Amino acid sequence: MPESSRATLITGASSGIGAEFARQLAPRGGRLILVARRVQKLEELARSLESAAKLQVEVLPADLIEEAGLSKVEARIAAEANLDLLVNNAGFGTLGKFYEADPEIQSRMHKLHILATLRLTRAALPGMVARRRGGIINVSSVAAFATTPGSVSYCSTKAWVNRFSEALSLELQCAGSPVKVQALCPGFTYSEFHDIAGVDRKTIPHSMWLTAEAVVKASLEGLEKGKLIVVPGLLYKILVLLTQLTPRAWQHAALVRYAKRTGRI
Repeated sequence: MPESSRATLITGASSGIGAEFARQLAPRGGRLILVARRVQKLEELARSLESAAKLQVEVLPADLIEEAGLSKVEARIAAEANLDLLVNNAGFGTLGKFYEADPEIQSRMHKLHILATLRLTRAALPGMVARRRGGIINVSSVAAFATTPGSVSYCSTKAWVNRFSEALSLELQCAGSPVKVQALCPGFTYSEFHDIAGVDRKTIPHSMWLTAEAVVKASLEGLEKGKLIVVPGLLYKILVLLTQLTPRAWQHAALVRYAKRTGRI
């Protein structure tokens, strides 16, 4: 299959990590299908990529939380004969106590992180398996490895993304399929994501912030190597390892003490 005919579909492509995936994949050629709600930002990105890399970029506006938007993207994926890569990147976070949170917003998070990822992946896989090539990157978070008060739904949905990716990868291996699956687990990353979630950047040490460029570079390098779980940044690799080695009861006790001492959730 000629490289120019292969397509990549990226959700949440209007900014941040999603837009950076588009920028880093553009020089590789092929076609890009960019999905997000904000049409103007998508069109601006598409124009810049087409001008710089001389490739075909399709803008597909859709709100994946709404059934109409999800069905539209699902159908576009199923109709794409040469889909080579699917990046399930769309997502958002919130802060605050779960029992005080707007239930509709919590529901929307579960729909976007879980249902959209499930349905778009299901739409993409039959063609990839039949062609015996392709990859799926599910953008998760280091929060998937932790249980954090104040981010109940976010931690829970990202933990699902990791387990879903792991089980799917194992299933494909058992079936003898070369299709790759990755759960990308970044930490704090400079983008609109944390601004929208209400995170004050000044409260997070500078050393803990990653750039979208570094996150995407680690992801694409990991995909080429067939890595299932990709945690960008040495600091976050160490933190994830410590989280996995520390008994849950100890983690919970420390979180409760911290919350009581600081008043933060």
